[in-house]
Amino acid sequence: MNLTSLVPADPALAVFFQGLLLSLGLIVAIGAQNAFVLRQGLRREHVGAVVLFCALADALLITAGVLGMAQALGENRQLARALALAGALFLAWYGWRALQRARRPSQLHAAAGGEGLSARAALAQAAAFTLLNPHVYLDTVLLVGSVGAQQPAALRPVFIAGAGLASLLWFTLLGFGARRLAPLFARPQAWQWLDALIGLTMLGLALALLRHVQIGP
Repeated sequence: MNLTSLVPADPALAVFFQGLLLSLGLIVAIGAQNAFVLRQGLRREHVGAVVLFCALADALLITAGVLGMAQALGENRQLARALALAGALFLAWYGWRALQRARRPSQLHAAAGGEGLSARAALAQAAAFTLLNPHVYLDTVLLVGSVGAQQPAALRPVFIAGAGLASLLWFTLLGFGARRLAPLFARPQAWQWLDALIGLTMLGLALALLRHVQIGP
């Protein structure tokens, strides 16, 4: 099957969904930040504030990455193609890792017990889980930023909107749907299917980036 046939014909839609799928593939993982959002959702404690903070933080980091990378690349097409190639290789490696995880069951637990948190404490913990994680800068600023910077200038806001919407949708689903989703996320089979889908999506995006490198000027 030709993966490019799945891309919408409208360039703006194609860029929007590229940002959406790339961001979803990177954010949907078993980790401390997701476990914390799930915990707050289970406790029904400052859920809106935590979800909004995490989504806005991602959106700001993605925007900074895309605009900063675009400015750094400028007219240096060789650097742009080198970053596109590096991004494609990283996405291929990430996709392969996701497919490997799909073979080894895992699960996401979030204890609903413990002491309650004030709004300030909840936001402080959300900030720590988001901003003190070095992977967030690799994912949002470097990887998503370099992919977004490859887009035409007029379509970069569309890419940012798609990537930012992915974060908002995921954290909203995780926080406000916690009581329904917690049993699902505790099932290893659910993460196997999710990792398989993420792996295939990332490999498809890697192929799209490689195609960009080949047809670039």
